[in-house]
Amino acid sequence: MSPDSTPRHIAIIMDGNGRWAQERGLSRQDGHRAGVENIRRIVEGCVEMGVGYLTVYAFSTENWARPEEEVNVLISLLGEAIVRQTPILHEEGVRIRHLGSLDRLPQHQQAAVRAALDLTKENDRLVLSAAYNYGGRAEILQAVRRMIEDGLRPEDVTEERFGEYLYTAGLPDPDLILRTAGEMRLSNYLIWQAAYAEYWSTPVYWPDFGKEHLAQAIADYGRRKRKFGGLLKE
Repeated sequence: MSPDSTPRHIAIIMDGNGRWAQERGLSRQDGHRAGVENIRRIVEGCVEMGVGYLTVYAFSTENWARPEEEVNVLISLLGEAIVRQTPILHEEGVRIRHLGSLDRLPQHQQAAVRAALDLTKENDRLVLSAAYNYGGRAEILQAVRRMIEDGLRPEDVTEERFGEYLYTAGLPDPDLILRTAGEMRLSNYLIWQAAYAEYWSTPVYWPDFGKEHLAQAIADYGRRKRKFGGLLKE
């Protein structure tokens, strides 16, 4: 794939773990475990295909409303993945970033996230951002509050300055947003950053989403003409 046809930044809404498990007579916990394990495969695919930034929607602020048992399973699985995968990702040159709030997460998990960020901060082969305890509206609200606290004047507030107050500060906006399991909504994900992103949806459940599907999405992206509100150049 040529660099011009490959999205620099891909963001994924990983959906369908529960339905994947149900169709196989498994528990939702089994589905979530398979979904967490699949992140590794897509990280590898992004590196192989020349994608520089990958952001995954791991746990939303709305997910706290799910049954307590399921929430505990999700938090536990994601915590295990952070501890187990961080040394491997570090060896492969992957930088880890966290998007969202660490509030409400167990203290030991907060420490694990901070350790992962510190260990990998100099890596530049791929930037893997985990939107973990993340909500797009909450992100915008906290950015506004911080600007007010910093005493910014109305005339100082530009799109560029606003971006510096978001969790994604320093990251390019996503070029392509993927959603699995056939859903077509954004679900409060990167709602500021996704203003001009291309969208791609597949009926494939997240645990079954492989490198071949990633390649299909990138190939489709490469055929699109992005105008950013203007006109295409002849």
